Parts: sequence; structure tokens; C-alpha cells
Amino acid sequence: MIKNFIFDFGKVIVHFDTKYMVKRYVEDEADAALLGEVIFDRLYWDKLDAGTISDEEVIVESKKRLPKRLHGEVERIYYNWIYNIPEIEGMTDLVRKIKSEYGAPVYLLSNISTYFADHKDQVPSIALFDRCFFSAVCGMTKPSAEIFGYVCSECGIKPEETLFIDDSEKNVEGARRAGLNAYLFDGDVKGLEKYIDENIKRG
Repeated sequence: MIKNFIFDFGKVIVHFDTKYMVKRYVEDEADAALLGEVIFDRLYWDKLDAGTISDEEVIVESKKRLPKRLHGEVERIYYNWIYNIPEIEGMTDLVRKIKSEYGAPVYLLSNISTYFADHKDQVPSIALFDRCFFSAVCGMTKPSAEIFGYVCSECGIKPEETLFIDDSEKNVEGARRAGLNAYLFDGDVKGLEKYIDENIKRG
């Protein structure tokens, strides 16, 4: 039975919609599309998640691919995206329920940059979690077995008693290979809540 919970962050706790993030600052459709494609390119964000590229390098490289008239928007978008990640309705209530009704510890594990880690206190939902683990800080990324083992070891929890929730199939499979129970989140909060109610160890 499940005694512990590890949640992913983007697309599980909060929406991560790059189009929304860009449109907050740029009205022109073509410019917004171009900025989103460049600034949020996995070419940079995979490296940000791994902690192998700096924020400044992302800014510089992004500007190289954009017309000069859009350079000023690069910093505005990049340094403000953390303020444009609205919570997925019902998820923070579910986290509170797990903690208050079941008394289970709740952790966060996200492939995310040091910039986010340094500014995490600006995101209200972060305070709900007992501990947070960010890939760029850990020096490991999902779906490696190493990062799941690291989190379990740091928190003193057993993989087989832990449920990992993520929207990525490869991350879910990685957790299962590491011995954790795992749930592929598809946006259905009530479905997840029902699964937890049926599988959590009470008392």
C-alpha cells in the first residue's frame, strides 16, 4: 500500500503553457510564436534541467536566433515565466487532502532549472511540499533510476511504498524501473484522487 507521494510539477501541479507565457507580453501572433519556439526550445531547456547551461547563455543564444527588435522581450519572458504558471484546478486541494486526512508525506521532483529553484518561494504551491528536489540542483534528471533512488534515500522512504505522479510516460516508466509505484497523470484530478483513495495506507 502507498505511504508516500512524489509529484512532478509542470503539467501536474501547474499548467506549463509556453504560448500563454509568451502571449502575456507579446500580442503579435507571429512574434509570439517565434519567441516561444526559440526561448522554450528543448535545445536549451534539457540543458537547463541538467544544470549544464546558464540563464545568461540561454538569453544570449536565443537572441542570436531572433530579430533585434525582439531582443528586449527575451529577458521579459524568460525571467517572468515562473509567474505565469497557474495551478491545475483541484491539485493543490488533493495535496492538502493527502497531508491532512491521510497524514502522508508529499514530495516534489521536477526536471527544472536552477533559476526556478532559486525563485521557488515565489510560487505558492511549493510551500505545500515536505521537500522539493530539482534536477538542475541534484545534477540528475528523470527518468534515470539514480534520481528516484536519491530522493527515496534522502527522504528515508521505501520505493515500493511510494507513488510517483507524472504526466510523462517515460518518467513514469523510469520510476517503475526504480521500484516505485507510478501513475501517469492525464489531467483528470478526480481520477487520480480515486486511485489514491483506493491504494493509500490509512492510519
